[in-house]
Amino acid sequence: MNSSAVREHFWELPLSDLNHREWELLCDGCARCCLKKLQDDAPAQGTGDLVYTRVVCRYLDQRKCACTAYGQRNVLVPDCLVLDMSVLRQSVDWIPDTCAYKLRYQHKPLPAWHPLLTGSREAMLEQGIAVTGRVISEEYVHDDGLEEHVIRWVRA
Repeated sequence: MNSSAVREHFWELPLSDLNHREWELLCDGCARCCLKKLQDDAPAQGTGDLVYTRVVCRYLDQRKCACTAYGQRNVLVPDCLVLDMSVLRQSVDWIPDTCAYKLRYQHKPLPAWHPLLTGSREAMLEQGIAVTGRVISEEYVHDDGLEEHVIRWVRA
């Protein structure tokens, strides 16, 4: 099989059956994975140990929700994870609950707003899934100030 061929309804297949192009296309482009996360030392009841902030990586084009250094992201940002099956297994607890990779890993369907189902990003934007207009670059936030930017509109 051609490793760049995209099969019809590939998103319904097991993740392990996807080729590289299909894997990349599964991403909805919301950029929630680019949000800085903190381990909460004193978590509120029921929220777990992880909290998200509205602070994003300096390489995120906030308007497009796209990494401007995608091919070099794990070199420029050593803690940026290149998501594959092994990383997904180890990271599923912190990945946002709307993420297609997480949903498919858990054998759940894509949400109705997903661009693969709707053919565009409009429904995702209307649902407030993308980070556009809601975030600030890490360039403007000191590491000690991340706690001031904790958000509750993303859950793992």
